[in-house]
Amino acid sequence: MDWAEFSRWGTRLSNWARTYHETIRTRPVRAQVAPGSVHNALPETPPATGTQMEAIFADFERIVMPGITHWQHPRFFAYFPANATPPSMLAEYLATVIAPQCMLWQTSPAATEMETRMIDWLRQSVGLPKGFSGVIQDSASSATLAAVLTMREKALNWRGNQQGLAGQPPLRVYCSAEVHTSVDRAIWVAGIGQDNLVRIPTTGPTRAMDPAALDAAITADIAAGLTPAGIIACTGGTGTGACDDIAATCDVAEKHGLYLHVDAAWAGAAMICPEFRTLWHGVGRADSVVFNPHKWLGIQFDCSAHFVKTPDDLVRTLAIQPEFLRTHGKDGIVNYSEWSVPLGRRFRALKIWFVLRIYGLEGLQQMIRNHVTWSQELCEDIRALPGFEIVTEPVLSLFLFRYAPKGAKDPDTLNQTLVERINDDGRIYLTQTRVNGDLVVRFQVGQVAATREDVRLALEVIEEIAAGLG
Repeated sequence: MDWAEFSRWGTRLSNWARTYHETIRTRPVRAQVAPGSVHNALPETPPATGTQMEAIFADFERIVMPGITHWQHPRFFAYFPANATPPSMLAEYLATVIAPQCMLWQTSPAATEMETRMIDWLRQSVGLPKGFSGVIQDSASSATLAAVLTMREKALNWRGNQQGLAGQPPLRVYCSAEVHTSVDRAIWVAGIGQDNLVRIPTTGPTRAMDPAALDAAITADIAAGLTPAGIIACTGGTGTGACDDIAATCDVAEKHGLYLHVDAAWAGAAMICPEFRTLWHGVGRADSVVFNPHKWLGIQFDCSAHFVKTPDDLVRTLAIQPEFLRTHGKDGIVNYSEWSVPLGRRFRALKIWFVLRIYGLEGLQQMIRNHVTWSQELCEDIRALPGFEIVTEPVLSLFLFRYAPKGAKDPDTLNQTLVERINDDGRIYLTQTRVNGDLVVRFQVGQVAATREDVRLALEVIEEIAAGLG
């Protein structure tokens, strides 16, 4: 492909993108294909000779698009959003065209310095105090892993990376059952082990980690000769939207001298609205915090804001500086590859810059406030439907409900069938989870193009398909 053809196809794909988004409501939200259909449509062997772009694009529409679940669909009410706004797409396109490798300041000075500024813009936007600096990670999972590795090294007096974990005292990390499973993976990868991840009971309507139980568990572990390393709290947990009492958890962490990481991967974006910051009151006392702009701020995946109070601890944990990675003669520079597990890094800050400048904080605040209001309205409408019950009250734009008509012999199967029928219908997309062992239906609003009418349609679909189940 020469540059003239590249330009022609660039224009064509831009027009295709516009049509795709303008007509996306006509598509079923979830892919309606059978397992293996895409795989079987692809040749078993790679092509020996080149293919014209026209044929490739025709195959893209024929093979790929039917197997796509449309995360940008305004009636995507499953999981959490993974939004991609037009300015974010354009910024990502420019970053792709330039294709810089942003591992060091010297390999991409603009990327490094923009990342420093954009992280501080985000810090200000969500109300974190000036003491925090940070880095853009690919996901909250990576940020949590970095936090676990840091708490591990601090607890071992910085011996773990050098000596390994063999012969070291067993380390303990504390969280509730409401945290994301990325915490479990971080514990595995860090070598701490699943048996040393201590689950603290939750209490109250926010399903918060019980501070008294947390304190007792840490005290008991110390008495047993174990070594507490850190605590992971959550604001807006993935399953139910659980919110730990961050201030009370900080009290316990400070009492025992433990590192505290706050996972606010989804809900953190809503903190650009000051009225929602009560959900993480006290967060300024944490050692590290993460939230994903790629969920609810219209900045497409991947883009995770990882804030740290003491960056030297993170760098001491992760930095490796062979001679070929040193920048000589430059004082005070930041090399963000020393703040993350991967050495290679993409130019993620550019899309933050574009989106914040196009919409401004006021535009993004209004979007989030709308989503919260519409979700809460829907919650009340579902509460009023015969046979339905609200299982967890809304946390921002997330709530859980259950279809439990009188005489239902197997409510779990009934609710799973309801979810499957809804998703097969295609007009909206929901997922299920479990609360206290019961299978329930999970609903959240977060797609940037969603309207109140889209949310109202969800009520119609849920009621219609439930009625069809008898």
